[in-house]
Amino acid sequence: MAGPKRGTARPVKPTPQAELDRLTGVITASLDEDKAEAIVTLDLTGRASFCDRMVVATGIADRQITAMAEHLEEKLREAGVKRVQIEGAGGSEWVLIDAGDIIVHLFKPEARAMYALEKMWSADLDEAAEA
Repeated sequence: MAGPKRGTARPVKPTPQAELDRLTGVITASLDEDKAEAIVTLDLTGRASFCDRMVVATGIADRQITAMAEHLEEKLREAGVKRVQIEGAGGSEWVLIDAGDIIVHLFKPEARAMYALEKMWSADLDEAAEA
C-alpha cells in the first residue's frame, strides 16, 4: 500500500508568516534576557526588498551590545537559521545582525537617536507620502 501508514501524521510545515513570528519571538526573548532596552519590532513585509521584519533595540555599553549579538547568533542557529551575519561587533555604536528575512539593529542610545530607524520605517511616513 502506498502513502503514509494510517495513524501517522505528516509534519506540518509552518507558513512563512508563522516562521517569521517564531523567529521574531526568539529574537525579542533573547534581547529581553540580555536586558536590551526599548525593543521595537517593525513589519516591513512588502515595504522593503531586503527583509520582512526589523528589530531595533538599545544597549548601554559596547560589552552588552557584543554579548547581545553573540547570544542572538547562538539562539538563532539553535532555532534553525543557517546563515547569521554580524556586522560592527566589538566596540561599535551600531551592530547589525542579518538573519535573512529579519534584520536586527543594536544601538547605543545616542546612535539610535541619530539614525532614527523606527521613524524612517514607520507606517506614518507611508501614509504621509500617499497624501
